[in-house]
Amino acid sequence: MKNTLLISNVTIVNHDETPFKGDLFVDNGRIVKISHNLSDKAEHYIDGKDKNWLLLPGYVDMHIHGSAGHDVMDATQLALHQMARSLVQEGVTGFLATTMTQSIEAIESALANVAQFENNDDEASLLGIHVEGPFVSKKRAGAQPIEYIILPSIEQFASWQKISKQRIKQVTIAPEVEGGFTFIEALKDLNIIASIGHSDATIEEVDRAVALGIRQATHLYNQMRPFHHRNPGVVGAVLLEDQVKVEIIVDFVHSHPQAVKLAYRMKGAKGIILITDAMRAKGLHYGDYDLGGQTVHVSKDGAHLSNGALAGSVLTMEQAVKNMKAITNCSLQEIVAMSSTNAAKQLQLATKGRIAEGYDADFVLLDENLNVQKTICRGKVVFEKCK
Repeated sequence: MKNTLLISNVTIVNHDETPFKGDLFVDNGRIVKISHNLSDKAEHYIDGKDKNWLLLPGYVDMHIHGSAGHDVMDATQLALHQMARSLVQEGVTGFLATTMTQSIEAIESALANVAQFENNDDEASLLGIHVEGPFVSKKRAGAQPIEYIILPSIEQFASWQKISKQRIKQVTIAPEVEGGFTFIEALKDLNIIASIGHSDATIEEVDRAVALGIRQATHLYNQMRPFHHRNPGVVGAVLLEDQVKVEIIVDFVHSHPQAVKLAYRMKGAKGIILITDAMRAKGLHYGDYDLGGQTVHVSKDGAHLSNGALAGSVLTMEQAVKNMKAITNCSLQEIVAMSSTNAAKQLQLATKGRIAEGYDADFVLLDENLNVQKTICRGKVVFEKCK
């Protein structure tokens, strides 16, 4: 009975099947059995009877810089543990620690720090690293410090991947900069997600980049050449390209609600990945915070640099899901695709993003209003909403 969990009378939701009321049994962090009226004895028991609870695969955030006062670029074990511990409160069971454009030394410190990291039982799983910058366009820098932007280098990246102990899973790249197309080909050969972002590419350059291996777009609409009817830009290209999944920050600050709806109409749930792009102020009070040596003012209007540029968000995945549902009226199955399954597929995680026998027991338990009631990582309840 060690490390066993029985969940009964919940509505189980996957991306590709009709939600159904059922029970499931978990042993040692894996789903062993899914059925109706299971009578297996377990060390821990959750009963959703009369509660209208929904059980979804745990949320996966592929793009997050910080939370709870900490940032990946702090390059400390404490920062990663505090982030991982805080994220379970919003239903996140896995995330990519995301770096930003900084000095090579600062990036390498952050990578080396992640290489040493081992999850505790009560934390969201650190699934790898998303390197956002410094291989981006100075024209579309946003909150990425221009003085540290450099040209893509396969040799530099190989060194970083070694430092990280092969934990880099995604790289944001502006393909139009010198060496960008060759770099994208190299990433594809290494089986690493090449994501177009902070880019001023033309639609022709994007099309070429997709042919070479671009499979994702970093925070759609933000810091990319916008759509124009005579020059569709990055935005037009990635909305039209079926091979590219788009990250979206659905806080209604980074993108107008109707722009979110447009992306949903164009890409469908199978082409969207909900992310937070959150910085260290997430979960804290309004005020001034540091982001890569820059002061960010956080208010009800979002997180901004002194020049007005958006500097990440304070969005939670819980709120992103609610916002997406509210503006698109998407189905629960589509929520699962956008919050978990698509990210798991991009990251080639064969046992995540789905509730099925043999899969990891990473779940978020929601009420009918999509409020997080419990988060379960590796078969253990790691967060419970106070009653």
